[in-house]
Amino acid sequence: MFRFEQLKVWHKAVELYDVADELADRFPAKVKFGLADQFRRAALSISSNIAEGSGRETAKEFRYFLSIAKASAFEMVSIAFVCRRRGLITDQQHADLYCRAEEVSKMLTGLKRSPVS
Repeated sequence: MFRFEQLKVWHKAVELYDVADELADRFPAKVKFGLADQFRRAALSISSNIAEGSGRETAKEFRYFLSIAKASAFEMVSIAFVCRRRGLITDQQHADLYCRAEEVSKMLTGLKRSPVS
């Protein structure tokens, strides 16, 4: 088992990606190759950076990748705001994404501060 698979935050980030991906699948064709792709990439980057960082040699390197993962969560939230403003997602879908991203962000902050990272 890889180290990242033991991290609850990684599992939460994968779930967040699943939600973002399902929502992006419903976007109209005119935004499929722009906004939808960027939305997916930002969401996927969260779990990917957690995984990549967990394979690094030092705690400092791991924390660096956790910072990138957190920044990707912020990017995804920003894109979700745009999607809501354009009527691509509902207020409820936005609120769900926001809550999930906020939880992941807080978990990343906690992990960065922990002595194990």
